[in-house]
Amino acid sequence: MTDTEVAKKSSLPKWEQEARDSIRSAIRRFNKPLQDIISRDANEGDTRIVVTDFLCTALGYDKFEDLTTEFAVRGEFADYGVRIDKQLAAFIEVKRVAQQLNVRHLRQVETYAVKEGLEWIMLTNGQRWQAYHVYAKTGQQVATHLALDVDLLGDEPTSKKIDSLFYLHRDALKRGLIDDLWKRKAATAPSSLADVLLTDSVLDAVRKEIRRTSGYNPEPEELARIIRDEVVRPDLFLK
Repeated sequence: MTDTEVAKKSSLPKWEQEARDSIRSAIRRFNKPLQDIISRDANEGDTRIVVTDFLCTALGYDKFEDLTTEFAVRGEFADYGVRIDKQLAAFIEVKRVAQQLNVRHLRQVETYAVKEGLEWIMLTNGQRWQAYHVYAKTGQQVATHLALDVDLLGDEPTSKKIDSLFYLHRDALKRGLIDDLWKRKAATAPSSLADVLLTDSVLDAVRKEIRRTSGYNPEPEELARIIRDEVVRPDLFLK
């Protein structure tokens, strides 16, 4: 553990440190079982066994109180419904360990979330864990965005995996920390920053700086066009 990690550990609340420790331990412990089920191309049922164990061992969920398998959603079934203090908080869709997660799997569980009014869904094949934020407002197109993506067997440092998986831990989910994470990501997303660049106050500040440094005083409309068409990627503005 680096000096930075030691300093960070000493400043954490007890509950958070315990959550991170359980995730760290589970990442090590699940390495071999994951490799084993991958090598034998385990089916979805066997993958779910590993997923359930990881949810309980690493992420702090009680399999009886917090997890409901085959959660009924208006005639269909989500693989897991996650409850926090008896309130439905998220859905989890599980795929066979050797199956690559894709958009079709995401759309399947996204539909369940929209029907139940949930903002969070998880997609996993046991090895890879993804969390998505779902925004669904009446009369508007559903917007689903990746919030975090962790490969338990990937080359990313263990500390990075822990930092991401921590937001999926029951105690973190209960405290709404993943919502805070999403707000930060959304606020600094390329499209959000591009919108900020085109606000009147920013355009005015840019115009004044150009005038100060060059003597040229461009019109705000001209600046907006240049920023939109030549400075940032045009596809960021496609809604």
